[in-house]
Amino acid sequence: MERLVIKTSKRKETGKKATKQLRKEGHVPCVLYGGKENIHFAAEEKIFKKLVYTPKAFLVDLFIDGKEHKAVLQEITFHPVTDHILHIDFKEIFDDKKVNINIPIHVIGDSVGIKAGGKMAVKRRTLRVRALPKHLPDFLEVDITDLNIGQSLKVRDLHYDNLEILDPGQAMVAGVISSRLAKLSVEEIAAQEAAEEAAAERAAAAAEGAEGAEGEDKKEAASE
Repeated sequence: MERLVIKTSKRKETGKKATKQLRKEGHVPCVLYGGKENIHFAAEEKIFKKLVYTPKAFLVDLFIDGKEHKAVLQEITFHPVTDHILHIDFKEIFDDKKVNINIPIHVIGDSVGIKAGGKMAVKRRTLRVRALPKHLPDFLEVDITDLNIGQSLKVRDLHYDNLEILDPGQAMVAGVISSRLAKLSVEEIAAQEAAEEAAAERAAAAAEGAEGAEGEDKKEAASE
């Protein structure tokens, strides 16, 4: 997996007043959790653009006051009006401990169904996986070569070495639909996707339940 280096320093002050001033100066307050202690730091918003505004997944080498921490982006909060980054949570990772992360999907193959006039339907752009850092790929290939019209690949149909997929097995990843189904209304498509996303979120939350204590620390840190 690609790596991104970010150099920054610890925050001298925390709290709402200090956080507001940081944002006013164009900086993003952040917290790194998952290690021995939560570390509060901040950096200019432009530093995070390559990490945030991309379909790629990165392992991040955070140098905070010169000390290196390996991490992944865990959660990001945007301003509801301006879309500026308000806060970022990073989780520290370790070579001998598995990590949960979203990995982008690359659909490959020349589907027989598309050759016959069907339309491609990609329902998921990423998959939530759990693996050791050394086994995390840049992307996951989804081969649709054998799919005919009306057929699809679900999460349970996909298998990759050295990693576990956390999304619900019944969730559709990609399929080939007829031209008639491709004309579904925007409302119908949105309703289908919303139902699938809700199921995926419930399954992911259950899979990550063991990290509940860390989550509480993270929420407390994010308020500062």
